[in-house]
Amino acid sequence: WGRRGGTLDVVMGDVGEILMSVLSTIRVPKPGDRVHKDECALSFASPESEGGLYVCMNSFLGFGSQYVERHHARTGQRAYLHITRTRKAKVDCNDISSFQWDGEVRQESKHAADLKQLDNGLKIPPTGWRCEVCDLQENLWMNLTDGKVLCGRRYFDGTGGNNHALLHFQETGYPLAVKLGTITPDGADVYSYDEDDMVLDSKLAEHLSHFGIDMMTMEKVNNRLLRLRVGEWEVIQESGTTLRPLFGPGLTGMKNLGNSCYLNSVMQVLFTIPDFQNKSVLLFFMAKLGYGLLSGDYSKPALDLGDENGASEPRGDQIGIAPRMFKALVGRGHPEFSTNRQQDAQEFLLHFINMVERNCRSGSNPSEAFRFLVEDRIVCQQSQKAKYTQRVEYIVQLPVPMDQATNTEELQEAEQRREEGDSSAPTVRAQIPFTACMAALSEPEILTDFWSSAVQAKTAATKMTRFASFPDHLVIQIKKFTFGLDWVPKKLDVSIDVPDTLDLSALRATGQQPGEELLPEVAPPPLMTPDVEVKALPLHPLSAPVLDDSTVSQLCEMGFPLEACRKAVYYTGNTGIDSAMNWIMGHMDDSDFSAPLVLPGGSSGPGSTPTESLSEEHLATIVSMGFSRDQATKALRATSNVLDRAVDWIFSHLDDLESMDVSEGGRSAVESEGGRDPPPGPRVRDGPGKYELFAFISHMGTSTMCGHYVCHIKKDQQWVIFNDQKVCASEKPPKDLGYLYFYRRVTE
Repeated sequence: WGRRGGTLDVVMGDVGEILMSVLSTIRVPKPGDRVHKDECALSFASPESEGGLYVCMNSFLGFGSQYVERHHARTGQRAYLHITRTRKAKVDCNDISSFQWDGEVRQESKHAADLKQLDNGLKIPPTGWRCEVCDLQENLWMNLTDGKVLCGRRYFDGTGGNNHALLHFQETGYPLAVKLGTITPDGADVYSYDEDDMVLDSKLAEHLSHFGIDMMTMEKVNNRLLRLRVGEWEVIQESGTTLRPLFGPGLTGMKNLGNSCYLNSVMQVLFTIPDFQNKSVLLFFMAKLGYGLLSGDYSKPALDLGDENGASEPRGDQIGIAPRMFKALVGRGHPEFSTNRQQDAQEFLLHFINMVERNCRSGSNPSEAFRFLVEDRIVCQQSQKAKYTQRVEYIVQLPVPMDQATNTEELQEAEQRREEGDSSAPTVRAQIPFTACMAALSEPEILTDFWSSAVQAKTAATKMTRFASFPDHLVIQIKKFTFGLDWVPKKLDVSIDVPDTLDLSALRATGQQPGEELLPEVAPPPLMTPDVEVKALPLHPLSAPVLDDSTVSQLCEMGFPLEACRKAVYYTGNTGIDSAMNWIMGHMDDSDFSAPLVLPGGSSGPGSTPTESLSEEHLATIVSMGFSRDQATKALRATSNVLDRAVDWIFSHLDDLESMDVSEGGRSAVESEGGRDPPPGPRVRDGPGKYELFAFISHMGTSTMCGHYVCHIKKDQQWVIFNDQKVCASEKPPKDLGYLYFYRRVTE
C-alpha cells in the first residue's frame, strides 16, 4: 500500500485480505490509554536495544525482539509498531564551532523581535549560578522571559542536566533561553524550545540587559572553574578519581527517569538483601526488576560515539535498565511518588515497605528483615511508678546534636570571617561523633505534661527508649533535614564518623524491673482508645478525650487546622510535639484531615464502622502481618475501614491489643482463637545486636526535594558506587556524609 494525495490505497487480492485482517486487530488509543513505547513488558529491552521494540497495536504493550513472536503466538496479534533508536555523537554545547562543522548557519528566531520579558525586578549575578530546582552548577540556561536559571537536557549517558529548563518551557511556554558561561561581546548560545533548535537573537544585548547582564563585559567561562572548594557533590560522587567501571550480575546500573535517583538508590540496596532477592513481592514487576538488576544481562558498557572517524570506546556508564513500569506501579495514586519531582529516599523506603506489607498476605514477608520493636519506659517522677509500651519501627532516626561538634573553634572562625564579608572564608563542615548521635537517641526524655494515673494529675515524667528486638537488617537515618527558626527547611552540613561495625546490645530493653510498680490503669486515662463505645451523656467529661492543650496550641501556631491538631494529639496518645508532628505530616493528604474529631462508637459519622462493612481484603492484609482477625477488626473499626490508618493504629496500640476483651460478634479474643492466647503482635525477628555496615545512601543538595542521590554497596569486600547508570569500584567511599545507612546482623 502507498500514499497518494493523502489517502491510503490498499492492494487487493491475497495481500489485501492479509492487510484487512491485520487492520482488524488495530485499536485506536483512547484518552487514558498508556502506550508503552519505551520498555518491554517482559524485560528491559528498549528502542535502543538490538532489534528495537515492538508495540502491540491492540494492548499498546511493548515487546523486545525475543518476545514479540511469543506474544503473537499466544494472542494472535498481527500488527506491531516497530521502534528503533540509534545514538548520534554528543554535541559540545560549550564550543560554538560544533554547531557549524557541517556548514549549518543558525537562523534568527521568530521570537527574537518581540520577545516578552517580565518586569519582575530579577537581576542575574555574573557568577555563582545554580539550577533553581536541583542545585546543579553546570549546563545552566537562563530563560530570557522571566530570568529563571535552570539546568539543561539530560543526555543519553546520564550526563548533562535534569531537564528543568525544558520542563519550565513546557509549563510556561517561554521560548528562548541563553546558556550561561557562553556570553561574550560577540554573542552567546541561544536555544529556542518552540523551534527546537539553536537560534540567533539579534536583540540579545537588550534581552540580557533586562536582567542586569552587560554582554560587552562578559567573558566565556567554564563553570567547573567557579567551584573553589571540593563540596559534597564531588566527594560523594568521587569525582576527583578515575573510577574503574564494573559489570556483571548484581552490578547493573539504573537509568534516571527524571529525578528518579532516590528510587534507583533504594532499590539497588534492597536487592542486595536476600529477603528481597528471593521474594516476588509485587508479583511480576518486582520479579522483573530483580532479574534486571541481578542477572547481569543489562550490565554492559554503553558505547560513546567518538570522533568523526567513528571510533568509540567503553565508558563508565552502562546500558542498564530503565524501571519505568515499576516506578509507575509503586507511585500509582501517590501525590509525590507518581510525579517526576525529586523525593526523600527515606520516605520512599517506608512507602515501599508499606506496599510490601499489603502484598504479602501469605508466606514470607521480606519487610520483616527491617521490622523491630521499640519499648518506651515512662516513669512518673512523683510516684516513681512506670508504664511500658511497645511500637513497631523500620528505621532508627538518629538526631544530630550540633552542639557536640568537635571542631567548634574552626566553625566559629569561619562564620566570623563570612559575617565580616571575607569572600575567601573556607566552608567548614561540622564534625559530629557518632557516639554523640547515639547518646542523643538513648538519653532520657523529660515529659513535663504527663498525666499520671497514680496521682490523678499532670506531672513530670522521664521517658526511656530501648530496643525490644533487633532486626536482621538495621536502617539508620541521619536526621540532616530540619527546620530553621523561620520554619524554612534546611540541611545540616555535617560529617559523622559512622562505624563499620555496631554493637547495640547495651540498648536492649529489659522490661519491668524487680520490685518496680506499674502505673495503674484507672480512669480518667490520658487517652480514650478509639474503639471504646462512648455511652456517657454528650456533656459528660468522659465524652471527650483528654488532650494536651499545649501541644495542640503549638501545632496550631504552625498553621495547621485546629481539628487536625486535636486528631494528631489524640491518635498519638499525648506523647509530645514530635510524634504529633509526624502524625500530621503523614496524614495531610487524608480527605478528613481538617474534619472535626469524631469520637468512635457512635451510630453515625465518620468515626463508626459497622462490622458488616469491613473490607475482607483489608482484614486479610492485616492478618497476614501476624495479627489475629479480631485485632484486625478492631483496628479497622477504629479508623473508618481505612487500611493505611488501621495499620498505623494497630502498630501504635500493641499494649491495648494484648488485653483486648471485646471482638467481632461479642466473643473474646481467647474464645475466637479456640481458647488460645492471641498473638502478641506482628512477627519480628530477633537476635544479637551486633551489626556490620554493608550499604549507605547519600544525598547531595540543599533539600530532599532537589539534588541527587547515589548509593555505595559493599560487594565481596569491595565498596561499589551506584550512580544511576554508572557502576564503579569505589576508591574512597564517603561514609561520613551518608543519609541512610544499612547494617546487617553479624552472625557468630
